[in-house]
This record gives sequence, C-alpha cells and structure tokens, in this order.
Amino acid sequence: MAGGRDFDGYSLMIGRFQPLHNGHMEVIRKCASESERLTIGIGSAQYSHARENPFTAGERYLMIHDALEAEGMDNFFIVPIEDLNRYSVWVSQVESLSPPFNTVYSNNPLTRRLFSEAGYRIRDSPLYNRDVYSGTAVRAEMARGEGWRALVPAAVANVIDEIDGAERIREISRAD
Repeated sequence: MAGGRDFDGYSLMIGRFQPLHNGHMEVIRKCASESERLTIGIGSAQYSHARENPFTAGERYLMIHDALEAEGMDNFFIVPIEDLNRYSVWVSQVESLSPPFNTVYSNNPLTRRLFSEAGYRIRDSPLYNRDVYSGTAVRAEMARGEGWRALVPAAVANVIDEIDGAERIREISRAD
C-alpha cells in the first residue's frame, strides 16, 4: 500500500500491438475484467517504420485508446515502454514509467521470470485464435492489401486509415 491506496487490483500487460488486433482485444477484455485498473504497456516503443514494428508508439497509443473507448472501457492506463537490453534494470524501468501494479499478465518466459524475481504476481495471458490473430498475420494481410480489416477493431482500422498505415506497410515490405 502506497500513500494509503491499495493497489491489489492493479495489473500490467505488455505487448507490441503492431497493430492492436482482435486477439489482443480479447486478452485486454479478460485482463481488465479481472483488474480494478489495467496498465497496458506498449513494448518496443522506440521502434517504428520497420517490417516487424511499422507503427510509432503514439500511433499504437491511439489504436489502443480508441478501441477501448469504443467498447466503453475506462479502467485502463496506456504507457509506452522502450526496450532496455539490460534485464537487471528492465523491471525498474517499467515501474518508473507505469502507475503502481502488483500483478503482471504475460506468457513470455523472460518477462514472467523478471517480474517474478521482483516480487510480482504472475498470471497467464489468455490466448485467442493465435493461428488467425497475430500481428504478423495482420501485417501480411495489409502488405497484400487483403482482408486485414476483419482482424482488427473498427477503431484501429480508422487510425490505420488516418495515418495511411497500410500503404506504409506495403512500402516497407518491398524488397530493395
């Protein structure tokens, strides 16, 4: 308890959200339903305009915010988190950027280990149709100009349209 506030129901989940897709939304819904407040960490926030990381942290922030707002969700925070390849201090970096939390949702073995060693409760993130919903699959559909819109919330498609994100992916996916 810090400053008289109980953070027992405050949780963290981290993802790259390149872009936020319907599988992510299912995970967020589940984690948010189990949390008083859910902090959503935008991982690899320093990367953009690359095949695996085409969107900026700000664009991903808009995607997440708009999608959750469209669902009427209001028990979340969004925090960009840059990669830090010094694992001994990474948890401290996340703590310094985030509101307090005591539970971490993750299936990533390294993330689970680092936060467990720091004393956090670890919960599995549910997985939803991983064969259909993955950032890689969505980006591939965008590069082909095909049915990517069915894989993302409408609010995310709107942001991608506003920033001409599908064309960005097509351009950066071309071979030199």
